[in-house]
Amino acid sequence: MANSLDHYVPDLANWPSSWSIEEADVAIGRSIVHVLQPFLIELLTQQLAGKTLRRHRDHLWMLGGEIIRRRHDDPDLARRPGQTLLLDLIEEDGGPLIWPRIRESEQNSFDATCRKLYRFLNQAEDL
Repeated sequence: MANSLDHYVPDLANWPSSWSIEEADVAIGRSIVHVLQPFLIELLTQQLAGKTLRRHRDHLWMLGGEIIRRRHDDPDLARRPGQTLLLDLIEEDGGPLIWPRIRESEQNSFDATCRKLYRFLNQAEDL
């Protein structure tokens, strides 16, 4: 499965630095990737179409970037660990509004990925 993940998200190890605004963000980004990685693997097991997999992957990358951006805009969020931020920003109805704003259809698609991630993370907690 690791080879499939490497094929699906070849730059996963670089996501934390791609999101970072300052050096401290890289560690937070790694903790976010740590939470996202099992979900990415789960998506692969669902045998989704390539386009659907890429869309979810891209939305998860956007989510990580939005989490880091919000940490810098809100001092209260800056003190929270990455995993907590992730869990706080997604909910049953979707994810955070992306800034700069994206089209409504893009936000709806992003929210669909966040809802799927939310269900996955809450199912994992129930086990």
